[in-house]
Amino acid sequence: MTAPQDTGFQDNEIADLFVIGGGINGCGIARDAAGRGLGVVLAEKGDLAQATSSASTKLFHGGLRYLEFFEVRLVREALREREVLLRSMPHISWPMRFVLPYHRDMRFEGGTPTSKLLTLFMPWMRGRRPAWLIRFGLFLYDHLGGRGILPGTRTVDLRRDPAGAPLRDKFLKAFEYSDCWVEDSRLVVLNARDAQARGATILTRSKVTAAQAEDGLWSVTVTEAENGETRTIRARMLVNAAGPWVGDVICDTVHLTQQAGVRLVRGSHIVTRRLYDHDKCYFFQGTDGRIIFAIPYETNFTLIGTTDADHPGPDTAPVCTEAERDYLLAFASEYFKTPVTREDIVWTYSGVRPLYDDGSSSATAATRDYVLKLDERAGAPMLNVFGGKITTYRRLAEAALAKIAPVLGNDRGDWTAGVPLPGGDFPVGDVDRLIGELRGAYPFLDARWARRLVRAYGTEAAQMLGDARAASDLGQDFGASLTEREVTWLMRCEYARRAEDVVWRRSKLGLRMTAEQIAALDAWMRERA
Repeated sequence: MTAPQDTGFQDNEIADLFVIGGGINGCGIARDAAGRGLGVVLAEKGDLAQATSSASTKLFHGGLRYLEFFEVRLVREALREREVLLRSMPHISWPMRFVLPYHRDMRFEGGTPTSKLLTLFMPWMRGRRPAWLIRFGLFLYDHLGGRGILPGTRTVDLRRDPAGAPLRDKFLKAFEYSDCWVEDSRLVVLNARDAQARGATILTRSKVTAAQAEDGLWSVTVTEAENGETRTIRARMLVNAAGPWVGDVICDTVHLTQQAGVRLVRGSHIVTRRLYDHDKCYFFQGTDGRIIFAIPYETNFTLIGTTDADHPGPDTAPVCTEAERDYLLAFASEYFKTPVTREDIVWTYSGVRPLYDDGSSSATAATRDYVLKLDERAGAPMLNVFGGKITTYRRLAEAALAKIAPVLGNDRGDWTAGVPLPGGDFPVGDVDRLIGELRGAYPFLDARWARRLVRAYGTEAAQMLGDARAASDLGQDFGASLTEREVTWLMRCEYARRAEDVVWRRSKLGLRMTAEQIAALDAWMRERA
């Protein structure tokens, strides 16, 4: 194994593409571009997926709610992508069934186009979401994307189905449909790894502090966060995929006036003790027109979210506020028989979505579609990336390359559909087989440990474990089944430098480790960084 950043890129070379931002959009674009033979450098000022891309609701989904805003193209594209992505990464993504309980008090958000039409033609509905309309939306959801793997919608009698047991007795009927889970942070890292394997240079904890055009090329100054050292890299084109900082890059780094706006919307989540026994998710609709999910999480927990609130600025750290926490607790408690309380919460997290500012009246209504703007005012081409959602990251990358390739004279076509990410080279549905094979090869693994490793590393789990014949061969035990050998793999192959990179992004083992264990891990990693 070699250190991820030791890629041999020389400062006197000229890259084709310099990508600012190590979130899902930046890493997805870097992978696609590198696979077309372009010379790519990517710089991320923190850890990969440290901001927005590690703070999602962890879903590959079409966005059922977006149909109410008539975002049909976005929903169709996302629905088609679910199964494309599922086939490419069956270790970190898997199908889930979502239960949508129905009752008469459900309401639209007042400003949606669907709500306005229904009020116009059926004024007696008074903003309600009728059952027939929900079922029609689910019919579209089933058929817009051309399902091949995922089962369709069915109606559920909550008085008889296990999904009804945790819910209040007033919920008699529900609709059950399909979407997919994804390990969002791992998705980003695996895209970066694949980009590097195809020739890209990935620089983490390396902030772009200046960029200016000189003789038709970009001269980009990068400052290493840990030692303050700087280097200058030249590139033919700049991609601004800085997420919440996309406007700052345009105005403060490149010194151009911003021609398109970004709307920062905070989404907060709470993680509670496990609230129910089955493995299905819930899609809850509120009387205020909003929706939240309740999702089985990391075996012993339930994930509840998300909120939508305008956020003041990219440098204001997003946190789940007391008001957001109480909102989510009250919302979930409207559905569960046993109220969800503050004492049930074990962790919260919050992220900022950098949405394209389309002038919507509310954060909820702001478009989740992506917008790509090519800007050549500086004297060298720059592509600015606004918005997007994790489900459509691959299509966003293809759309970005459709703008980049003609500028750089590259005529290679789209290639990423169906190409597995590292560890994902096995059929959908074969996870249990892989777990069995891993336990056969490494008998010291118990079922939970083996499942965790396969869900993280797929076919690379055995490569990571290497020649171990006993747990003691894996070196120091940091707790929660995390060993020295795994941490070494994460440092050498997956860009991890600090304990938080390992326990909150490459995994969620922070939910099972003590503060003392995490501190000991961090000290160990710093000694070997």
